[in-house]
Amino acid sequence: MEEIRQFNEPQVQEPMVADLAQEEQVAFYRKTYGHVAGAVLLFIAVEAIFFQIPAIVNFAFSLAEGWTWLLLLGGFMFATSKAESMAMGTTDRNTQYAALVLYVVAEAFIFIPLIGIALYVAGEGAAELLNQAAIITLSLFSGLTAAVLLTKKDFSFLKTGLTIGFFIALGLIIAGTLFGFDLGLWFSVGMIVLAAGSILYQTSQMVHKYKQEQYVAASLGLFGALMLLFWYVLSILSSD
Repeated sequence: MEEIRQFNEPQVQEPMVADLAQEEQVAFYRKTYGHVAGAVLLFIAVEAIFFQIPAIVNFAFSLAEGWTWLLLLGGFMFATSKAESMAMGTTDRNTQYAALVLYVVAEAFIFIPLIGIALYVAGEGAAELLNQAAIITLSLFSGLTAAVLLTKKDFSFLKTGLTIGFFIALGLIIAGTLFGFDLGLWFSVGMIVLAAGSILYQTSQMVHKYKQEQYVAASLGLFGALMLLFWYVLSILSSD
């Protein structure tokens, strides 16, 4: 009888972050953004290590042209999907950290050609260029996330538009790669708009769709949106 009674007892659902007490929300946000900062530092460290290994740099550049670039994008998308499913599909903290590390390493690898080109274009001003891109990216990211946290607005409605936008962007990238035309400045501007929308959406998801112990998974989504924004900010600055 005891077993039947336990079986019939309703399970207590863990509350979403938006339903927590203010102190618990603050603690969740602190953990999430702390992990985003940690992911950024890990990205910088891994990127620096990659650039010290010529074989990795040459391999990354060899994939940056023609149809092999599509293979690289496909591999990156697979790694991204795998990392997100790993982080969201388990409550095991070690698995979530493994997913975050996998995602950071994948980001660091795909950034090699872009950062390499930026370093070549900027020459002696390379450090200043990277700092400018980082400052612009962090300023936009901070402003967008602050807007969500202060207003508590749910931006879930952006999901459909973002999905359509990213599929259109992917189609343009594939067409540009296959037919050899430059997507140009306005494509990068459009991608920055998409990245901004993604930051609003991911921050909103963190508030309204994540539970108290999912801060590692929440940080992965925010880090991905942050790096997408950084990619196209750096692309624009490198093209000047």
